[in-house]
Amino acid sequence: MEQQRKPDLTVRALQEHAETFAEAESRYDERTLYGVTDGKAVGTYLEHKFLDHLGVRFTFERSSSAEGIDLPGLGVDIKVTSIRQPQSSCPYTSARQKIFGLGYSLLVFVYEKTDNAASKTARLRIQHLVYVSAEQTGDFQMTSGLRAILQNEGNKDDVMAFMRDKNLPVDEIEAGTIADELLARPPILGYLTISNALQWRLQYGRVIEKAGNVAGVLRLR
Repeated sequence: MEQQRKPDLTVRALQEHAETFAEAESRYDERTLYGVTDGKAVGTYLEHKFLDHLGVRFTFERSSSAEGIDLPGLGVDIKVTSIRQPQSSCPYTSARQKIFGLGYSLLVFVYEKTDNAASKTARLRIQHLVYVSAEQTGDFQMTSGLRAILQNEGNKDDVMAFMRDKNLPVDEIEAGTIADELLARPPILGYLTISNALQWRLQYGRVIEKAGNVAGVLRLR
């Protein structure tokens, strides 16, 4: 008998299955995580388990961590972070990402880990599950500041001065190019906090706070 082909994964199905997975995982006791304090190891465990959950049910393009985002076919990257300090790193492509967004959406699992000494197991309670659309992945202070300048009749010099004050890592020529683009079309308001580094450092406090109350930032749990 010919095996039935699995359906293609869609963004909506991804969101729905992330929700049911988070609910089940929040009740699951895992022996291999008992005593583990390395956030990266916990994140890798949860991310791989969720991708395996999807792989049983759907067909989709799966990327390795070294290659970039987890679900390139959908333009979605999966992030797992502790509630104690909800942040993670992501590849730096261009300084423009702070203004125009990362170029892909984020599915963010925020967990609280507890160890049970009696059973020698750990449990990851998913406290927040948030989907951030690609359009809203810019830096909040950068995009809100630029929008305010442009709404206040700011010109090219004002925009470039603001980018310099914010230490955006661009030279004068690129800053001028970006300013021209912004004068033609103001940036969409982003909700991430993105710190300058060799890799961007993404912080999710505002995303968690705003989820479900603003366009493009969905609270799934």
